[in-house]
Amino acid sequence: MMPPASRTSTRRPWPGRAARARTGALAGAFALAGTVACAPAAREPGTVVIASGTDLESANPLVTVHTMARQVQRHMLFVTLVRLDSLLQPIPYFARRWEWDGARRTVTFRLDSTLRWHDGHPTTAADVAFTLNRAADSTLGSPRRGDVRVVEQVRTPDPFTLEVRFTSPQAQLPVVFGELPIVPRHLLDTVPTARWRAHPFSTAPVGNGPFRFESRLPGRQWRFGRNETFPAAMGGPPQLRRLVVAVVDEAATKFAGLVSGELDLAGVSPTMARLVREDPALRLMSPPVLFSTVLAFNTTRAPFNDARVRRAVALGVQRERVVDAAVAGFATPAYSAVPPGLPASSPSAQSVNHARDARAADSLLDAAGWTRPSPGATRRRRGVPLTLTLLTVGSGDMAVEQLLQADLATRGVQLEVRVMELASFLATVRQPDKQFDLVLTGIPGDVALGHLSALFDSQQRGGALDYTGFHRPALDQALAQARTANAAEARAAWHAVDTLLQRDMPVAWLYHARGVQGLSARLEHVEMDLRGELVSVSRWTRRPNK
Repeated sequence: MMPPASRTSTRRPWPGRAARARTGALAGAFALAGTVACAPAAREPGTVVIASGTDLESANPLVTVHTMARQVQRHMLFVTLVRLDSLLQPIPYFARRWEWDGARRTVTFRLDSTLRWHDGHPTTAADVAFTLNRAADSTLGSPRRGDVRVVEQVRTPDPFTLEVRFTSPQAQLPVVFGELPIVPRHLLDTVPTARWRAHPFSTAPVGNGPFRFESRLPGRQWRFGRNETFPAAMGGPPQLRRLVVAVVDEAATKFAGLVSGELDLAGVSPTMARLVREDPALRLMSPPVLFSTVLAFNTTRAPFNDARVRRAVALGVQRERVVDAAVAGFATPAYSAVPPGLPASSPSAQSVNHARDARAADSLLDAAGWTRPSPGATRRRRGVPLTLTLLTVGSGDMAVEQLLQADLATRGVQLEVRVMELASFLATVRQPDKQFDLVLTGIPGDVALGHLSALFDSQQRGGALDYTGFHRPALDQALAQARTANAAEARAAWHAVDTLLQRDMPVAWLYHARGVQGLSARLEHVEMDLRGELVSVSRWTRRPNK
């Protein structure tokens, strides 16, 4: 999870002396990466430093929802059964080939026999079976549980053959096989699921991917080195010798690190995009990303146990203004749970009319008993004012939060903002007994749309994304049908899910993000798309400083 993007001051430093002078404050952050503050980045050849806005939540892919952690897991530290190409179609990876039975209920994978875990153990079909079974385990509460529910049985006839039987015929290979990293059975099979999130594997992982874990300084840095024995059939060892993830949470600090050359890649504030474009030593990339910013309502208590109040708040937010003012247009206003650019996406039919939406919001609040004693006053019900507390991780000058406050104030709703540290925020919103009103947060998505099941499916109650406590049989059924729909049926099936979510509004979708990535012009062979910012990391190279 990343904090919502926010505006910076309109008085921006030019990418010259002013920005470079700021690097004096970066010594602690970037000296960790072997670089020297206040000077061009002096580092070991073949080393790249990238920024993460927060510490990686966990290196265990079965428990984390952290966006950068998922990128590191999928593209660097572990491997998936298959890979997704740029058209999101499966291509060979650990599975070198596969065959379907006549009924398309069972698929047999033939696996690479040379892939090894970084501790020397071979990676086998037993590891894949273990991963799928643990992902489906309700006691673990994995955010990918809904995605693997189509799997009925997994068999391992021999160490490098895997048979997967599905609950129904499959028109194509489920996307989750290209998104779910494989974890080591020999290290985790004796660990009770209740201990997985706190187990040392989460912070000192043993992977099998093109990069191996080297070290971690909590809250500051992760280091990964080249896996010299990564199989040639799967791409061979990466071009880089080392990749460092530096935890840098402040937008101006990230920008200064890019300007000084101490960072090679960093997400930048949208309002700093122009500065990146104008610096000849930098490049700007704005890929589509599966990341949505939302208002999540606590539906388990008043006032948001009333769908009318939830819908009123959703109608009261001017999304276009939020996108223009807070993220400088680097997002799409969201009127659907399904992000754009996916096979299941459909053009939004939303016709924006703020005056109409305001009238509808007022009518819903009136009907719910929250009325204004006088024009412009705060709404009350039985004498109690409609004052809500918004939890947020926050960043910068809190532009999104301030815009929400202003929009809702015009509807007679008082919004008080409480900024929390990420770990405390997650602990609060994940509690079964939810003691908050609403939260502003980012939801990391995936191609299979498994994040929607993780948010709302009854069988994932209490999981990592169960922020709202909203679970309904009709929605469970719609999600199940969408997960198993073939390509021709997928768009209509996910539209049915979206229709239910629009009616009940447990979450108000504000905007679907676009990436705003600044990178050094020395960094080459970088590709970014819906698969992630690190999709081509094994091919990255960095031209040395002269």
